[in-house]
Amino acid sequence: MTTDTASAATDTTSIRVRLRQPARLRNLELILVLVACGINGASMALVQLGVNGAVDTSVILVAGSLAVLVLAMHLVLRVTAPQADPFILPIVTLLNGLGIAQIYRIDLAEGFSGWDAAGVRQIAWSAIAILAAIGVVIAIRNHRVLQRYRFISMFMGIVLLLLPMLPLIGHEVYGAQIWIRVGGFTFQPGELAKIALAIFFAAYLVESRDSLSMVGKKVLGMRFPRARDLGPILVIWAAAMAVLIFQRDLGTSLLYFGLFLVMIYVATGRASWILMGLGLFIGGAVLASQLLGYVGGRFRGWLDPFNQEVYDAVGGSWQLVQGLFGIANGGLIGTGLGQGRPDLVALAQSDFIIASLTEELGLTGLFAILALYLLFVSRGFRIGFAGQDDFGRLLGVGLAFVVALQVFIVVGGVTRVIPLTGLTAPFLAAGGSSLVANWIIAAILLRLSDTIRNQARLVV
Repeated sequence: MTTDTASAATDTTSIRVRLRQPARLRNLELILVLVACGINGASMALVQLGVNGAVDTSVILVAGSLAVLVLAMHLVLRVTAPQADPFILPIVTLLNGLGIAQIYRIDLAEGFSGWDAAGVRQIAWSAIAILAAIGVVIAIRNHRVLQRYRFISMFMGIVLLLLPMLPLIGHEVYGAQIWIRVGGFTFQPGELAKIALAIFFAAYLVESRDSLSMVGKKVLGMRFPRARDLGPILVIWAAAMAVLIFQRDLGTSLLYFGLFLVMIYVATGRASWILMGLGLFIGGAVLASQLLGYVGGRFRGWLDPFNQEVYDAVGGSWQLVQGLFGIANGGLIGTGLGQGRPDLVALAQSDFIIASLTEELGLTGLFAILALYLLFVSRGFRIGFAGQDDFGRLLGVGLAFVVALQVFIVVGGVTRVIPLTGLTAPFLAAGGSSLVANWIIAAILLRLSDTIRNQARLVV
């Protein structure tokens, strides 16, 4: 066999392997999606057995209709993004289904049923969120198109942040001005703002990273930026403080500021940005705790939750303590789905769904849920760092980190690692705006992973 013939045979084998790879990825995804849907269906059945002692197949069929939409998204990925990551869709499907089962379980405990039940609304919002994710995968064939709309993304992010503060449509829920109401419809625009801001930050930092990373004076071996380069971080800090002061939402302000800090660190490689950013935010939060009663109450509830005065105060630590008792009641393996009393905690379907699930699934179940989040975030980081272009790299890391930070803020607040905030667990907690935003994040990561794998194949 000549050298040319051997080389041609090797090339042919390599092409066949690359052609089989997309099919393998999608087949693996299909298997994992079916497993996730099976676990979700079993969770609904166990909830009904635990509460009512019988299984209502009609409810399971309604919830199971979401499996049809998930499989439809899988088919769309086979056609439009065959190289996409095979783990993201099964992970978010499983988290979404577990959330629906637990929300439905709390509805049964509280005697709610019909279309007014939170579990039914969550199923409807899940359907909308999955359809939105399918639309994103179909509409965005190349993530670099988003870079062209950086200023539109910035404008949209600002508008979405300001909407809850407008008269007539602004709506306050439990002291936080982060909702809008139009008729009987409520929505939290800040959930979509984090996506728009992530796109803008990625595009802005690609253009400005040289001046942000290479210029400045060294202090103790660390290069700090010039005063005139501090503008972006000061603007974002001011926006975060405005959210904290005017919308009374500590968690959202931390989420936006943390997103920018991580993206600017990834873009520049300067640890000095992290130090300055943390100093600014901690200083602002401490000052707010002294001047704003809302923030001060959260800090007091965190530092001394079992103090009777703090426990009985309006907006005190009662909710936090009840959640801790619920977690303790679950022990290692939990009370079993439908066997606990998560309904004793206020907002058990939303802010405290982690405590609800931990009571009934135990620490073992909590670790499994955290492992799912960890795998989702690690896949997002892997997608970002494997990117061939700087915009895709920053966008992938930013979107993965915003989910990671939100999980840390939620779980840290419920377990008293940090002060309690009003954020909800991604994909798990009740809330349509959060579901739609996080499914869109998953769709963008899927599109990014497909583009990156295709670029790698072209390079090879």
